[in-house]
Amino acid sequence: MNHLVFEIGLALVLIALAGLLSAKLKFSVIPFYILVGMAVGPHSFHWGHIDLRFIESAELIEFLGRIGVLFLLFYLGLEFSVGRLIKSGRSIAVGGTIYILINFTLGLLFGLFAGLPMMEMLIVAGITTISSSAIVAKVLVDLKRTANPETEMILGIIMFEDIFLAVYISIVSGLVLSGSTSIGGILLSAAIALGFMLLVLVVGRKSVPLLNRLLRIRSNELFLLVIFAVLFVIAGFSETIHVAEAIGALLVGLVLAETEHMKRIEHLILPFRDFFGAIFFFSFGLTIDPLSLGGAVWLSLGAVVLTLIGNFAAGMWAGRSAGLSPKSSVNIGLTIVARGEFSIIMANLAKAGHLLPIIQPFAALYVLILAVLGPLLTKETKKIYSGMEWVYKSLGLGREKRKKTVSHE
Repeated sequence: MNHLVFEIGLALVLIALAGLLSAKLKFSVIPFYILVGMAVGPHSFHWGHIDLRFIESAELIEFLGRIGVLFLLFYLGLEFSVGRLIKSGRSIAVGGTIYILINFTLGLLFGLFAGLPMMEMLIVAGITTISSSAIVAKVLVDLKRTANPETEMILGIIMFEDIFLAVYISIVSGLVLSGSTSIGGILLSAAIALGFMLLVLVVGRKSVPLLNRLLRIRSNELFLLVIFAVLFVIAGFSETIHVAEAIGALLVGLVLAETEHMKRIEHLILPFRDFFGAIFFFSFGLTIDPLSLGGAVWLSLGAVVLTLIGNFAAGMWAGRSAGLSPKSSVNIGLTIVARGEFSIIMANLAKAGHLLPIIQPFAALYVLILAVLGPLLTKETKKIYSGMEWVYKSLGLGREKRKKTVSHE
């Protein structure tokens, strides 16, 4: 333990180098953080006396990663307040339902055909259904597509995913962490999770005027202490009733987003989200045994193929329902392909519930592939759409002919 501070320092150096490399390559930083963690984790390779593995500090880094999850979900709650979710209406309801319906169904079927037990099926379906808000948002900004006609639908789908994620993690964490196997136990766990969510949201919204007064604190130091106290107490309490601590953090964010202090909280929390968020991805990499990835290759590749098919179909269907052009619909499907933080949260839930060990390497490989492939496909949507046009013309289904077909429908 004498070298604990030094190991943490080295971990931060590696994380910083990974971030600099990703910025240089203008690519998503998430795969770099995970790969660096895998390279120096307790399960990684070492040569005789040359041992670069993070062993002594692994437990502490894992705890810091858990804090990273809290900040990621808390910040997400601040971004998507309850009021904003309600106002977003139709684009969330239609596009989001289509997206979840297709991808969640494919995820369940994939788990079923892979021969996984029920709990593992639910975890895998969660891993393969939810897009990475962080990667999608970054790609939209980097490619200057925030003003595109399909961007509202993309954001609507992401917001719907967040709502689905909150409910889904609450239910699944209740099942996995409580170990309920009977129908009564399952229903009780689900009822507790949903009841807790509704209680926090209802009481929180009713308390907004009171929170506005209590949070009128001039000192940023005291202000942050109060916010952190609320965040950690609610998140910690949620864990004691078998609801994922991340959901407690999300609920606190959703409630505080309704207050007049939202912008101040967002501004002060952002550095903590980025710092601990980076440690979260690094800590996930530490838990992965590189040798175990081989056993998850075909499972991960199969899931990647299904995700690409599901996202493309969902994008085309959602875009058409909103009256968008085929090109914009292609953009929707390919932009939300990337998987990241939420898939890893689901995998960590499986670890906490002592489910099959294959889930961790599967999630790592799946996230790595799509975190790399997602931004690349988004960047090349124009070429992909042009290729589709060429195929249509080659089959005698040119643009004019397709327009007539649509009008007859």
